[in-house]
Amino acid sequence: MHNPDHSDHGRDVSAGEVLAPYLHARAADFLRGLRLHAESGSDTAGSEEATRTLRGAARRIGATLHTFRPLLDTAWADQLRTELAWLSGTLALEQACTSRLVRLVDALSRLSSGTGTGHGGAVPAARGSEAAGLTVGAARAGALLERQLTLARTRAHSASLQALGSARFHAVADAVALLASEVPLGPVGAAPAIEVLDGPAEVAERRLLEAVAALPLTRAAHPYNADALALAAGEGQDAPWHQTRLLLRLHRYACEALHTGGEPHSVLYEAARALDRHRDAAEAATAAATAARTPRIAPATAYALGVLHADQRHEVEAARFAFQRAWHRTTAPVP
Repeated sequence: MHNPDHSDHGRDVSAGEVLAPYLHARAADFLRGLRLHAESGSDTAGSEEATRTLRGAARRIGATLHTFRPLLDTAWADQLRTELAWLSGTLALEQACTSRLVRLVDALSRLSSGTGTGHGGAVPAARGSEAAGLTVGAARAGALLERQLTLARTRAHSASLQALGSARFHAVADAVALLASEVPLGPVGAAPAIEVLDGPAEVAERRLLEAVAALPLTRAAHPYNADALALAAGEGQDAPWHQTRLLLRLHRYACEALHTGGEPHSVLYEAARALDRHRDAAEAATAAATAARTPRIAPATAYALGVLHADQRHEVEAARFAFQRAWHRTTAPVP
């Protein structure tokens, strides 16, 4: 990986003058998402697009305030970052429930049809009486998951609407509107960019490198670990991968803010997408396990949910393998 290069910024350009255009643009994106949401009315697709725009802008602003905090008015940066994290997290819940349900129902359909997994059949296709039991259980499991996740999605939708109508949200929107024209800087923000910008970006990169170094990438060098005990143990080891995902996002956004590619953007994005898939599969597996603990469900339903859980844990392993391959390309020496 390569450190940012600001040699093109003269000593008469301050750090604030480099960061401000990026923050102004992301604030404008946020306000555009807000306007789209107000205009969407009952248009579900329009509302979803507006929410994605709001969340994307909120993540980028929050990440920039976090990484470059030493250059900013720290009290202002900390307050706005906290509020943006609250907003982004609240808005993410509804879409997460929707995508999780689609993922699990699709996987149940694939498994009960006898085609195994979508990545090489790591979960063997059921045969004979097992197949019949899985077919019956899959229908009931799908209905159970739909009830549970639809309820969760409805609650998340209500929480999003409540958040967007709250005084807290309006205060966030006002703060972002001000950010669209003015960035509150600390004393260091007035220093020459060439002297002070690299430091915070290098800290973000170093934290990412340390997190990746702690991951069991050698174990992830195989697309599937079919050992059931290893899969079960892996479920308790998701947290470092989730943390790496967040640190990779901070690094990517720092590169965006400083207009530095470093390693090819497409490769970094590929690594990030692998960790997104990892998070999605891990959370889907947890949802399947939670459903399997529902009292008084039929044995066939529990069996189908167990197969579904194993399938999603295999998807976790596949995502780790994909990340390992993409990451090695980001660190490969430039010819």
